[in-house]
Formats: sequence, C-alpha cells, structure tokens
Amino acid sequence: MTVAEELTPATPEDESEEPIKKRKNGLYPGVSDELAESMRTGWADTELHDLEPIAQAAETAARRAALSARFPGERLVIPAGNLKTRSNDTEYPFRASVEYAYLTGNQTEDGVLVLEPVSGGHKATLYLLPRSDRENGEFWLSGQGELWVGRRHSLTESEKLYGVPVSDVRELADALREATGPVRVVRGYDAGIEAALTDKVTAERDEELRVFLSEARLVKDEFEIGELQKAVDSTVRGFEDVVKVLDKAEATSERYIEGTFFLRARVEGNDVGYGTIAAAGPHACTLHWVRNDGAVRSGELLLLDAGVETHTYYTADVTRTLPINGRFSEIQKKIYDAVYDAQEAGIAAVKPGAKYRDFHDAAQRVLAERLVEWGLVEGPVERVLELGLQRRWTLHGTGHMLGMDVHDCAAARVESYVDGVLEAGMVLTVEPGLYFQADDLTVPEEYRGIGVRIEDDILVTTEGNRNLSSGLPRQSDEVEAWMAGLKG
Repeated sequence: MTVAEELTPATPEDESEEPIKKRKNGLYPGVSDELAESMRTGWADTELHDLEPIAQAAETAARRAALSARFPGERLVIPAGNLKTRSNDTEYPFRASVEYAYLTGNQTEDGVLVLEPVSGGHKATLYLLPRSDRENGEFWLSGQGELWVGRRHSLTESEKLYGVPVSDVRELADALREATGPVRVVRGYDAGIEAALTDKVTAERDEELRVFLSEARLVKDEFEIGELQKAVDSTVRGFEDVVKVLDKAEATSERYIEGTFFLRARVEGNDVGYGTIAAAGPHACTLHWVRNDGAVRSGELLLLDAGVETHTYYTADVTRTLPINGRFSEIQKKIYDAVYDAQEAGIAAVKPGAKYRDFHDAAQRVLAERLVEWGLVEGPVERVLELGLQRRWTLHGTGHMLGMDVHDCAAARVESYVDGVLEAGMVLTVEPGLYFQADDLTVPEEYRGIGVRIEDDILVTTEGNRNLSSGLPRQSDEVEAWMAGLKG
C-alpha cells in the first residue's frame, strides 16, 4: 500500500478545513498543489446509462408497501450499517443489515432507507454515499476512496437500480434531528443515525418495527425461494468438492475441508452463510465446531455443516455426516440410520396447517425410541419424552427458519414462530442429531466420540413439502455409493 497507507480520510464535517490528514508514519509529507491539480483532471466520464432495475425490484417495492401499511403516519428509518474495524485500519467484509437488504436490495455500507409519511402512505428515499469526490481528492486520498476500494454507483445510477429516489446520506443525520412526528428506527446498525433520533424514538416502538420485519420474512416470495434453491444447489456442489479431496484433508486437517467449501461459496456466491462446521471424529459432538483445526482420520466420521450464501444474501444450511474412508462401520451405520429415520419422520410432518413444533416432536420420538431400544435410557418412551431425557444425546432443536439469516426471523414473536402454524412458502431446516461425547461414561465405549446430524432445507408447499437439498443423498447406502462415485 502507498497513499492510503499514509493519509487517512477526512470526515465529511472537516473536509473543507482539512481535506488531507497525514498518518503518523506516512512516507510522503503531503500533496503538492501541482499533484493535486493533476489528480483532479484528465478523467473520463464513467456514468452508466444503460442500467436495469435489480431482479427483485418488484419484490422489494411490495415489501416496502406492506411495511408502509403496518405503520401509517410514522417515519421509518432502516439503516444498512457501517464498516467495522477488524484490526487497526483494516475492516471486516461488509454485510448490510438483513432488514435493509430485504427492503431495498442494496448492500452498501452507510446506506439508510427512510419511509416518510405522506398522504395515502409513505414516500421511500434511499440515502447512499455518492461517488467519491475527485475535486477534493477524496477518491485517491481517502482509505475508502474509489481508487482504493472500488467504484460506487452514482446516486442517479442507484435510482435506476433500486427504483426509489436516492439522496446523499451525509445530509441525513441533520435532517433527522429536525424531523417531527412519530419515528421508528431499526437499532443496532448505525450509531450516528440512532444518535440523531435519540429524543424521538423509544425502545418499545423500535422493537415493534424489528419484530414486524422479522415476521414479514416467515413466508418467502417466489424470488426468495429461487435464491434459496440457488444457494442449496451451490452447496451440493460444495459437498461434492469436499468428498473429492478427503485424502488431502487426511494429510492436513479439517481446515482443508473448510477451505475447499469456501472456494465454492466465493466462486458461485457471496460467501458462506455462516462459519463452516467441518467436524471430524469426536469434534462432531461439538455442535458449533468452527475451529476446524483437528485431524481427519480414516475410519472416523466427518460432520460437515455448511451453506453457500447467494449474492442476494440467501443462504443454504445443509449437514451431512460422512464416513471419511467411504464406508460406515457397523456402529456408525446403526447411529446414522437412527438419525435418518428421525429425519424422515420430521420431514413427513412438514406441511401447511401443521404446528411448527410437529416436525421436532416427530423426530425426537424416533430418537427416544432408539435410545430406549439400545438400553441407553430407561423407558417407556413417553416418560423419556416427558422428562426430556433424550436431550442428553439429541441436545438441540430439530430445525429453524431459513432465509437471509441462517437462523431467520429470529425476532418474530413466539406465537408466530415456534408456537405458530406452517404455511406454504415457509422454508425451514429439519436436522435431528445424536451425539455421544467422548467422555460419556453412560454409554458403551463403542458409541463414544460419534456424532451424527443430517440436515436438509425444506420448503412448505400447498401439497406438503419439497426438499430443496434432495440433490445430496441421505440414506447410508446411498451416501456410500455417492462417495465411491465421486472418489472413483
């Protein structure tokens, strides 16, 4: 790095007084008038004139209309969020808030959507950073200037892309300070915007906005379902990639598996939707094992829980438990088949009109039956379920909503989510598991250190359900044949 390594960006408030701020250990003492003048001129006009609206423009407009109808007469403020420092002067990759991306399709930092009440509804305005300024040198002297981090869309271009009026976000905070009337803001993403509204909002009212936007995502539209299928299809290919290189993972570590899947996610999507769990051997018994620094050994199992996130932020969430050498041992197959049977029962319970809890209860019953059958817990099964005794080995719930967050709709009311009823268009995971910890003295030694989870992404349809991740085999014999074909 050179210039941006030596000069920090000026804030919008002090640009006119101090457009260039030197860094402590910069190599250049400053910028000469001649260089500054040179950098101002000689640049071609790069405005884009043939832009089409984003693919989900109709859907984001409908979502904003639903939001407007829910909160008539109130100003609604939904920020994208700001860059977060990773270390010193480097930032984490930016991911816009789900609420903001859901309503706009935009993904750039510092953006804010404002719905201002007008007669008959709301006027939506998208507030964004304009292109970095060439006149004051921002575009090459600022650490976030275009020569350092890439070109931004102009405000005019953004209007074409997102189908709403666009204004300069640097003017928004002052405008919000002067705003009158009821206001709600989605909290936790932009401290500057929240500070401008501090005397106009309440936590209770803001939470109502957050809850509404979470519940709005419970039922997916056709665009969202298509994106989730894309995410799953890429994830299937990522699992295939991993199977093909298991020999290399054995020579290195779980990190090879993580890296292999990440390559697919970055080539075909935006990123992974969450930290990949590449848990080999007893690590499979740690539910969120993301260190991925352990050994990969022939004869043990690999629990791979991973999902590709699309460029529009929709993520898959799929788990397969694979025999590293391609063949299940007798005890591994016994445990795996029990989890498979539980998942089958869970998936069969997913249908419109069913209680959300039904698929969890169905899967847990099968696992409890197996645990009693194997003599690991004293029956009858009804007693085991009533006391939750199976949870020593099943540990977690059997699924969750899926969408732009891997655990989507998390702020929804309990009565709308876990105590609610399934509807066509909902997408959820079904993921039972059995986990026998390596130090669990209540089970025979042969069980210890074996963890199995099978997870698929299930769309509720008008007729029942559709397994979006059916491209990956689930039955134990099919898994072995699939792995043999890929390795062969």
